[in-house]
Amino acid sequence: MNDYLDLFISYLTVEKGLSPNTRSAYSRDLVRYLDFIEKSGRQKPSDVGPDDIAAFMGTLQRLEIGPRSRARCLSAIRMFHKFLMIENYADCNPATIIEAPRTLHKLPQFLDGREIDALFTACLGKRGEDLRDLAMLELLYATGLRVSELVNLKLREVNLDSGYLMTVGKGNKERLVPIGDSARLRVAAYLDTVRYRVDQRRQSPYLFLSRLGGAMSRQAFWDIIKKRSKMAAIRKNISPHTLRHSFATHLLENGADLRSVQIMLGHADLASTQIYTHVTRERLKRLHQQIHPRG
Repeated sequence: MNDYLDLFISYLTVEKGLSPNTRSAYSRDLVRYLDFIEKSGRQKPSDVGPDDIAAFMGTLQRLEIGPRSRARCLSAIRMFHKFLMIENYADCNPATIIEAPRTLHKLPQFLDGREIDALFTACLGKRGEDLRDLAMLELLYATGLRVSELVNLKLREVNLDSGYLMTVGKGNKERLVPIGDSARLRVAAYLDTVRYRVDQRRQSPYLFLSRLGGAMSRQAFWDIIKKRSKMAAIRKNISPHTLRHSFATHLLENGADLRSVQIMLGHADLASTQIYTHVTRERLKRLHQQIHPRG
């Protein structure tokens, strides 16, 4: 069964255009699944039935793997067996009748204005890494980019004069996002005093670079935001996605329409953006309870 996995990953790359992160997650899930299937004595796709997949999902639940991760794993399994049908390696998809785990809609965590200011203040300094970190954080908050979109941003995709950037999101979909004056100034300062100093030969296409001139990795930026949030004494366990959540929440709180926020976030479905309306409603309820005399 593992022989089909490489073919499937190639299919995700060429036909579906999925991002490397999504392909990596699907690959990890399917390696675990196919290992279970082969240990169950199934040697070819036609041997696999719904009971086998249900047994595997039950194993994941007993291992206390969360419903979101299990739902993603089932999605990978469904797509894998659909691929086998398309390529005529199988006659049916045994995963179609398996019910997806119910996932709780956890409200996204975001920073308030005071915490945003504290995070940016923690980056103030004259060192090159201070200017770079502040530019990255300001740009992330100003645009709502995903961390992978931020670290993969190219110089040619950013137009500071017009105040827009072009990014490639999930499904290789391009979108145009406004930057904002504050982020424009921070990125311009980084370019003028840091960026071209570490890449004197102008060889790297990337906007944000490490101290040694290499491309910034997702993990490196995770370390940056953890470090800066600790310096800012922010008690929340924040991640790069927290700034994306803050971007969307603050836009809606200040009167932006849902459709515009959806476009800027790069959500394919408006339902993905609607979670932020719940955030703003919950916040209004808390404010009412705290401030109103009969709250």
